[in-house]
Amino acid sequence: MKKPCDCVIGGLVSVSGQILPLVGVALGAVGSFLVSSLNDRARWRREQSVRWDGRRLDAYGEYIHIVKELAGRYQGIAASRGLVTGPQPLELTPETLAELGEAEGRRSALGETCELLGDTDTNTASKTLNHCLWRLEHLARGVPTQVEQSWDQAYLEFRNAQRRYVECARASLGVTGLVSLNVAWPSPWRPVSRSSRAE
Repeated sequence: MKKPCDCVIGGLVSVSGQILPLVGVALGAVGSFLVSSLNDRARWRREQSVRWDGRRLDAYGEYIHIVKELAGRYQGIAASRGLVTGPQPLELTPETLAELGEAEGRRSALGETCELLGDTDTNTASKTLNHCLWRLEHLARGVPTQVEQSWDQAYLEFRNAQRRYVECARASLGVTGLVSLNVAWPSPWRPVSRSSRAE
């Protein structure tokens, strides 16, 4: 005959034998869920990063392109006024003013897109670049300002601001390394100025 105690012990052993595997399965399911959730979250973040990096690259590229285009036009206007030599002179006609206004509107819109997508350093660099570009415009058009500055000095500041913007944009996109090694400017291959040709 069995003792009453033996039944209780045997029942506890059989219940614990059933509960332990269930607990193991439950822990495995929770662990699997957690790992799967973390992997999905990491994948989503990677996809978002790639998506926004692509948009940021397009915005940065289009912005710097229109800035360079405007600077080139201002340089042509400056050449027509005798402030600089080298570029094809561009007369300040109503058509030229309309084209400049359209390009400036596009630069402004692209700058706002960059502000939405860019980091603080890149946005700050773009504002500095805008100021330098506007300075070129004022010099080219003969707009008086509080501080006098030569075209060469203003253009050097523009190029430095442009370089800084590109460096910040590259850092924002995770592109490492230097943009390029230092190259002297102005380059010695540039045409001789008109005044020295006449001598």
